[in-house]
Amino acid sequence: MLDDRKLAVLRAIVEDYVSTNEPVGSKALAERHNLKVSPATVRNDMAALEEQGYITQPHTSAGRVPTDKGYRLFVDRLSQVKPLSAAERRAIETFLAGAVDLDDVVMRTVRLLAQLTRQVAVVQYPTLNRSTVRHVELVPLHDRRVMLVLITNMGRVEQRVVELPEVVEEHRVAHMRGVLNDCLDGCGLSCVPEQVADLPQRLPIEERPAMATILSVLLETLVERHDEKIVFAGAANLAGADFSVGLRDVLEALEEQVVLMRLLGETSSDTPSALTVRIGSENAYTGLRGTSIVATGYGQGDNQLARLGVLGPTRMDYPVTMGAVRAVARYVSQILAAS
Repeated sequence: MLDDRKLAVLRAIVEDYVSTNEPVGSKALAERHNLKVSPATVRNDMAALEEQGYITQPHTSAGRVPTDKGYRLFVDRLSQVKPLSAAERRAIETFLAGAVDLDDVVMRTVRLLAQLTRQVAVVQYPTLNRSTVRHVELVPLHDRRVMLVLITNMGRVEQRVVELPEVVEEHRVAHMRGVLNDCLDGCGLSCVPEQVADLPQRLPIEERPAMATILSVLLETLVERHDEKIVFAGAANLAGADFSVGLRDVLEALEEQVVLMRLLGETSSDTPSALTVRIGSENAYTGLRGTSIVATGYGQGDNQLARLGVLGPTRMDYPVTMGAVRAVARYVSQILAAS
């Protein structure tokens, strides 16, 4: 373990390098930071930090830059993340509160996070199999056509047009709507198939063919894997970044949904709301070894529904990024809980 003085020197190196993108020298470090020691002592501490693998010298005439190990210690020893300003918090709340449905919440969240952090934002859709049915609507469109609308407790809205096998009068559509809601209100989506298995048999014989068709479309809707959907925004923010691996490798990784799912999964924690930071070589995917990922879960209370985070170069402003990720996740969780 490093003593407090060397830790202060490492912290100053990380802050200066993140700010300037220039290797940091002992003289500049002593001038810019109130380390309360001479430049010679700073030089000795930097030599010790380099020997222990926390900083490195990119070329002979340069100062020092943090290594992955140095960034890791910096993050682990952060006393606090940088809180958002009152104006930023109000802007986040107003922007996210304007969302009309779950898709809008996810898209607003990913854009907001990219803007706040100047990194690539990644948001996973809430896992549907943890959701419950809030309401089912059947809207007559034509004699043999109805709109099926499924609304979950997470605010997700699924709409499908159903072609019925025969003409169904509006009062019968209303009756089927009532039966569906009596049967499914509050039912977990994973339990819906079992719950509706004998539902047609409970209806008058003239409504059974239409209900069987409606249930077939409903079950097809539930089979679709929305929980494996991930969206990202802010790829243009990577243009000015410096990567130890190529930018092309990073962009290719972002296009792979499976890679992004795995990345967010690997940042999972026993505590859903805990921030997780993966730095450089800690990432299993080779193309992302020059990046860091800051992620956390969001949901309702201890019920984590999905994860969100940001990806950027290891030369990242960790206190600001961690504060933004945590704040946005908290606001998204509040919106889902209120919905």
